[in-house]
Amino acid sequence: MRVLITGGAGFIGSHVADELSAQGHDCVLLDALLPEAHGSVPSLGHELVVGDVTSPDVLRPLLSTVDVVCHQAAMVGHGVDPFDAPSYARHNDLGTAVLLAEMYRAGVSRLVLASSMVVYGEGRYRCLSHGVVRAERAAADLERGLYEPRCFCGDFLVPELVPEDAPLDPRSTYAATKLAQEHLASAWARQTGGSVWALRYHNVYGPRMPRDTPYAGVASIFRSALQNGVAPRVMEDGRQRRDFVHVTDVARANFLALSSPRPGFEAVNVCSGSPHTIGELAFALAEACDGPTPSIVGGARPGDVRHVVASPAKALDVLGFEAKVGFSDGVREFAFASQREPVTTP
Repeated sequence: MRVLITGGAGFIGSHVADELSAQGHDCVLLDALLPEAHGSVPSLGHELVVGDVTSPDVLRPLLSTVDVVCHQAAMVGHGVDPFDAPSYARHNDLGTAVLLAEMYRAGVSRLVLASSMVVYGEGRYRCLSHGVVRAERAAADLERGLYEPRCFCGDFLVPELVPEDAPLDPRSTYAATKLAQEHLASAWARQTGGSVWALRYHNVYGPRMPRDTPYAGVASIFRSALQNGVAPRVMEDGRQRRDFVHVTDVARANFLALSSPRPGFEAVNVCSGSPHTIGELAFALAEACDGPTPSIVGGARPGDVRHVVASPAKALDVLGFEAKVGFSDGVREFAFASQREPVTTP
């Protein structure tokens, strides 16, 4: 098959292109090379068109030549401040709407969408008295260094694995735009009879992560600090739990989804199934790099969540996907893996 990969020059998109090529498929990459993610034009070994996914004139000639679209293009990360909101909405939501409209025009009916764990918000929690409840963290608790969410009854909650049918509750601008992408794609699938897999990535790390940018993931931020001889700064108490999944596993999940069309919209967690704390990540990277000991600094940013740990069961059931790269091996490799050049100031 011939695949259009939007955001194909990026961290995840480039690995998807490598995986597809290794499996004998043909790729064309579209990327706007946003300064938030790229310091220069990368050398990828794939056909690359530099252009904006919000432009119908850019999309039409590309869509006329492909069988399926793998939509990775997005502005990612926590962002800097609310002034980022228009950029997130333009690149993520307007871009997705234009792409879906042009796919319909071109008769391309299959989409794999890069979604994110951020659509779940504060994950899934259980109160021993009241069962599964929506979690909130009170500002007063955070100021006192009490980071675990509480039930409305005041008891601290127990985190659980998040299934795909959990309530969706975005807590940041980026999260809101990722959920909007899912809604746009789901509506498109109903209107057209198309096929959409929404892959909800958890904390992706690995070679080619962009560095020295506030839009990067936590693994890249820690690695950049260590590369500069600076101790990684870990917020809260370092015990917040995440699922760190290697980018090569994420690329393989995309290949499986692209190879498994089904009518309608289907969301799937893409995770390792083995949660670790952010503190564990910082200390493991520091040990691998022989760098300074991480510093636990406390505090919490607005929109930060405590625990988001996914259930991998559905991905195994419907896609046959199971992560292969373990945390220890992946972190040791990432400690010395190549990263993208420093980005330019947006």
